[in-house]
Amino acid sequence: MKKHKCGWCLGDELYEDYHDTEWGRPVYDDQTLFEFLILETMQAGLSWITILRKRHNYHDALDQFDVQKIANYTQEKQNELLNNPGIIRNKLKIKSIIKNAQLFIDIQKEFGSFSKFIWSYVDGKPIKNEVLDYQQAPANTSLSDQISKDLKKRGFKFVGSTIIYAFMQATGMVNDHEVNCHRYDEV
Repeated sequence: MKKHKCGWCLGDELYEDYHDTEWGRPVYDDQTLFEFLILETMQAGLSWITILRKRHNYHDALDQFDVQKIANYTQEKQNELLNNPGIIRNKLKIKSIIKNAQLFIDIQKEFGSFSKFIWSYVDGKPIKNEVLDYQQAPANTSLSDQISKDLKKRGFKFVGSTIIYAFMQATGMVNDHEVNCHRYDEV
């Protein structure tokens, strides 16, 4: 018997695999949280499937999402990224990756980990919504507004409320799987 899945992922094998193995699963590891923060930043104005298709390229181009290395990227490395056809070559987004890496490290120093900082917004536990149809899921919430505002105050770029809400969904801070999806109770 075929398991029910959220409607947004149907019809694309990469999307379905991402849905079945990652999306909405709570992530507490700083490395993975940083990866998703970068990928969501890159996704701004584009479709998520575009980023998923380039994810491996980002992994290679960005030193396996090593926050320490990225925080120290030189102008030469920025130019290399701007000339890399395997990633989104947007100068502002690439600069933001580096700045956000530096600020991510600042948060790690202040709170002990980025995970402690970001998960404190939901008291360490996912918010479990009751989405009947993925099209009913919000694009942002008052909580994503607050997190976005707080990150921007710290100097982060490309962290608008919609991007932050997508980050929250991807990293399991909020469970927006459809209630009849096989992953709803699994995550």
